[in-house]
Amino acid sequence: MSNKSLVSRRWLLSHRYWIFDLDGTLTQPQHDFQAIKKALGIPLDADILNYLGGLPSWQAKQKYVLLDQIEYGLAGQAQAAPGAKALLDSLASEGVEMAILTRNSKANAHLVLEVLGLSHYFKSSHVLGREQAKPKPNPEGVEWLLKRWQAETVQALMVGDYLYDLLCAKNAGVAAVHVDSGGVFRWPEKMDLGVKDLKQLLELFRGSLAKSKLV
Repeated sequence: MSNKSLVSRRWLLSHRYWIFDLDGTLTQPQHDFQAIKKALGIPLDADILNYLGGLPSWQAKQKYVLLDQIEYGLAGQAQAAPGAKALLDSLASEGVEMAILTRNSKANAHLVLEVLGLSHYFKSSHVLGREQAKPKPNPEGVEWLLKRWQAETVQALMVGDYLYDLLCAKNAGVAAVHVDSGGVFRWPEKMDLGVKDLKQLLELFRGSLAKSKLV
């Protein structure tokens, strides 16, 4: 457990709006990004979406079609991360508002959620893909959700497995929860809480509830 997981247990309860990354966070990791870059014919050290954004529109369109096809195939094979359903169950039962912010397409995000059996936790309008908001780490998606919810930044947090998720949270002024199965937590200065998996995050949330009932 990261040192930053030693925050007040009631800290989690103060956040009533949770925004989740999808691939590698609610799902088990399966994307081979180097293989995807090779298939798209882009440099291996480039960020996929940033690179495509710099291409002429006709060329970018062709590569986006291929990217969508690759991600669609992966979406059909998605498996839920350990603890995902139980965590979402607990959050929903406490009235926590939830959303998805992904660099994947909205259509593929919905497919992933259906495959996982988690689609009923998220309103369609609260599933944002790369077409609805500028890709993370740009904070546009988080800011749109906060406005939609009429929520303050101190009430919201983002849960993700990669640097872009943490930077997105920080750029938007919301709390950042890093899920790192290796327990390395490479960017400690960018996160407010670090957990090895969603089961551990669920334990912390349940602990928050139990402590609040004793006060």
